[in-house]
Amino acid sequence: MLNLRSLISSIAVALLAVTAAYGVSTAKADALPTLTYLGAFLQNDNAGLEPTTDAERARLRKVGEIFTQDLGDSGQFRIVRLGAEQLQHIAAGQTPGECGQCEIEYGKAAGADIVAWMTMQKVSNLILNMNVYMVDVASRRQVLVKSVDLRGNTDESWTRAVKYLVKNRVLPAHLGLPPA
Repeated sequence: MLNLRSLISSIAVALLAVTAAYGVSTAKADALPTLTYLGAFLQNDNAGLEPTTDAERARLRKVGEIFTQDLGDSGQFRIVRLGAEQLQHIAAGQTPGECGQCEIEYGKAAGADIVAWMTMQKVSNLILNMNVYMVDVASRRQVLVKSVDLRGNTDESWTRAVKYLVKNRVLPAHLGLPPA
């Protein structure tokens, strides 16, 4: 009888610990700043000579997926998705950063604390520049602008650039650390 009581007591304590840990974990996740990603946009400086390719359009989508996945996985942000209406406005030409602060409205609609977007400047197939921008929705202030140059217009160079930006520029800046 004593062993059964001891076993039940141990199970109860374990259940309480798991429940408390889950509550702390959930509360921690809820306390993270929410971020919505507005997209990646290409500025092709030589579109007349080298039109934007399907591969570049696919890379824009892929760097966005990597960016949001890596930020979400970092435990520093909770990613919230845009609604269909906001995505349609962006696709129709309301490019964040060039639209009279439309990005603030997108962030409010998504319920986000921070909005982020990226631009890719293609000078040539050899010289490209990737930029990331973040704006605090409540204060309407730009809180982060980071950039990286890359050489080569390939899937690998774009992937390496976005991963470098997140790891060495965005996350350290968010934590108030010097760049790596």
